[in-house]
Amino acid sequence: MGVRINVDSRQDYSYLFQSLSSSGGMGNLNFLSDYASIKNGSYGRLMKAYYGTGQTSSTSSGGTGRSSYNILEKLEQEKRNPKVSKDVQEANSNLTSGLATLKNSIATLQNDSTYTDTDNGQSAAAKVVSAVKAFVTDYNKVVSAAKDSSLTNQTAYVTNMMSATAANADKLAEIGIRVNAKGTLELNDAKLKEADISTIQEMFSSENIMSYGSRLASRVQFAGSTSTSAANKDTSTETDKTPTVSGAAGVKADGKALASADLYKEITDKDGVTGYDIAKIFSTAKSFVNNYNSMLKTAESSSNSGVVANLSYIRQKTAQNADTLKHFGISVDAKGRMAINEDTFKKSDMSEVQKFFKDYGSSIASNASLVDYYMTTQANASNGYTAAGGYNVQGSSGYTGTI
Repeated sequence: MGVRINVDSRQDYSYLFQSLSSSGGMGNLNFLSDYASIKNGSYGRLMKAYYGTGQTSSTSSGGTGRSSYNILEKLEQEKRNPKVSKDVQEANSNLTSGLATLKNSIATLQNDSTYTDTDNGQSAAAKVVSAVKAFVTDYNKVVSAAKDSSLTNQTAYVTNMMSATAANADKLAEIGIRVNAKGTLELNDAKLKEADISTIQEMFSSENIMSYGSRLASRVQFAGSTSTSAANKDTSTETDKTPTVSGAAGVKADGKALASADLYKEITDKDGVTGYDIAKIFSTAKSFVNNYNSMLKTAESSSNSGVVANLSYIRQKTAQNADTLKHFGISVDAKGRMAINEDTFKKSDMSEVQKFFKDYGSSIASNASLVDYYMTTQANASNGYTAAGGYNVQGSSGYTGTI
């Protein structure tokens, strides 16, 4: 039996709304969208096209030839599972393999051995030039593939990688690499060979978490882990897909506490001496340090773009304030982990501690709150990167920031 839908505007479509009262949410919006498509004739035109091409006819008892399959069902299936062209499939494949290759070329430029002469007579300068050329080639392949790819999670990280490159355009120009209008890199061989290799090593340093190389490495690593996760998603359970965060909520609470005036209210001890409750302030600072390290350990393995963006801001803010933190006995190592020295902290001027954490503590708390949010409730949400490489760290809530 064939399917017939009269798209005459006089047709009573009230039956379409029979299930709306119980469905709710986005289901209603999709249903209304389908209803609008039927009413304005879109489905009618689509069905005419389907009937006219590739139909399998059969003759009913009345002699009318109609398709043997349900057209609406076919249309709905194609809406849910859109076909991907061969060009897009090729771009997806090139992006996945390109990210792995780019990861290796960045690692080569972060390796100290690249900047030393070898026993076989190859100079450090020659090795660096070769490594930079490989990096430029691999970088451009990833950018080109991302432009035609449908892998939205990976392309989000590539977009952010391109943003980091744009921010370092002047430094790259010093070593012979120009960022063109398309976002790809152009290499000046002569200028590269004249560049100081120590400058290149510094740019790609793995010891400095805010170096150009470290920022690129983190983006490529997360994009690669997203590819792996996508490939293995059919074997994951829903429980596996919901990561838990350890420490971010604590960083939020401790950061706010260290930024508040209440923590620094003076008290009078049993001897009648008035002063800060240093033990309480230190306890809060120690908790902040422990939760901070715990947050990094857990969140660094996440491929959620919201987590990555906010974690990047946290690490950047901490790196910028490393000297001040050290003054208060809080050191930050090469991996961004903190350690607190009790004696140094307790001997610090608590009024200065309060002044510092009023800005730093509240700022870190805000982003830690977002790390917690994305890790626990938005793990499968769509990415929030903009075409310019920025990131809307709070989505529709009104606050925007870039990294």
